[in-house]
Amino acid sequence: MKQTNCNTSPIAFFISPHGFGHAARAASVMAAIHEIAPSTQFEIFTKVPEWFFEHSLTGPFTYHDLFTDIGLVQKTPLHEDLPKTLQSLDQFLPFDQKQIAYLAEVATRDKYKLIVCDIAPMGIEVARIAGIPSLLIENFTWDWIYQGYVKYGFQADRHIHYLQEVFGSADYHIQTEPVCLRRTVDLTTFPVCRKTKTPAHQIRQMFGIPEEANVVLITMGGIPEQYTFLKLLKRHHNIYFIIPGSSECKQLSGNLILLPHHSDFFHPDLINASDAVIGKIGYSTLAEVYHSGVPFGYVPRRGFCESEKLESFIKKQMDCCAITDVQFHNGRWTNILPELLAFPRTSRTVTNGATQIARFISKVLEQDSKS
Repeated sequence: MKQTNCNTSPIAFFISPHGFGHAARAASVMAAIHEIAPSTQFEIFTKVPEWFFEHSLTGPFTYHDLFTDIGLVQKTPLHEDLPKTLQSLDQFLPFDQKQIAYLAEVATRDKYKLIVCDIAPMGIEVARIAGIPSLLIENFTWDWIYQGYVKYGFQADRHIHYLQEVFGSADYHIQTEPVCLRRTVDLTTFPVCRKTKTPAHQIRQMFGIPEEANVVLITMGGIPEQYTFLKLLKRHHNIYFIIPGSSECKQLSGNLILLPHHSDFFHPDLINASDAVIGKIGYSTLAEVYHSGVPFGYVPRRGFCESEKLESFIKKQMDCCAITDVQFHNGRWTNILPELLAFPRTSRTVTNGATQIARFISKVLEQDSKS
C-alpha cells in the first residue's frame, strides 16, 4: 500500500474495475490534481490492481481493495457474458446498506472533502449518506449500457431504474469526449488520458529497435488475450510489434516484443513510441492514441453501445482503419498495415481533459472551503 501522510483532507475515488479504462481515466485526473496541489492525498476504492496506480501516480494515495462495481462480466476482451452479468447484478444491487453506512463512517471520520466516481455508482451513495459532495466522471453510465442489451433478453429493468436514480443524484457531473449520451452537465472535456513519462526514442532503445524501423503496438486494453497470429507477424521483418499481455515475462523474439500483462513499461509510453496501434476500441486506448496522434487500426465490439459512439469519434477525429473481430484473430489485419503506416503523425494542440477536470475540482473545493 502506497501511503504518505499529508495535512490536507483527502479526495476519494471509487473506480469501476471493468477493464483498465476507468482506472486510467481516474489516474490521469489524480495526476493532474497533484500537479495543482502536490500534497493532495487520494483514497482509491476499487478492484483494479494496486500496481496500476503505483505505475500511474506520483502523488500520495491509499489503496482500498473493494468490490465497487459490476460493469460487464467478460468472456473475452470482445465478448461479454450477459447471464453472468445479470447474476452478479442481482447479488450486488441494491447496495448493502450496512456496507454503505460503514464506508460513509470512514469518509466522515477521515474527513474526505470530495468523492469522485468513474463510473462506480457506489461512491455516489456513500457520499450521499456521509453528506460529502460527489462528482461523477463518465462518457457513459451503466444504466445506458444495460438498456442497450434489453433487446437481447437482458432482463435488468430494475437495475437500470435503480442505477438511473443513483447516477442522477451526483452533486457534480462531468462528461468526457467521446460522449455516448449527452446530458446537461457541469463540464464536458476533451478526451482524458495519462501523460507519457519516457521519450519515444528511449523506449525504442530499450527494445533495441532500429531508428528507421516502424513500430506497431497491439493492445486489447486491460483484459488478457490469446494471440494466434504471432508467427504471421514475423514475416514483416521491417516492422517491430510490441504486444502487452502476450507473455508471462518480457521476451524479444526477432521483430516481436512480447510483454506480460503487468510490465515495467508504461502503456502511454508504448503508444507514443509506436507508429500505429492495433487494438480493441476502449476509452483509455482511444484517448491515449488520440493525444499521441498515431493512426489507429481499431477493432469494434459489435452490440456494445459504447463501441458505436467511440467508432464514430475515431472516424471523424483520427486517422484510422477498421478491423473486424475475425480479421483481428486470423491476422489478416496485417494487410492494412501499409495503409495505416502511411498516415502522418497528427500533432494535437487540444488540452488533455484531465487538466480540465482537475481545474474544475480545484474550483469546487475552493468554493466549498469558503462556504
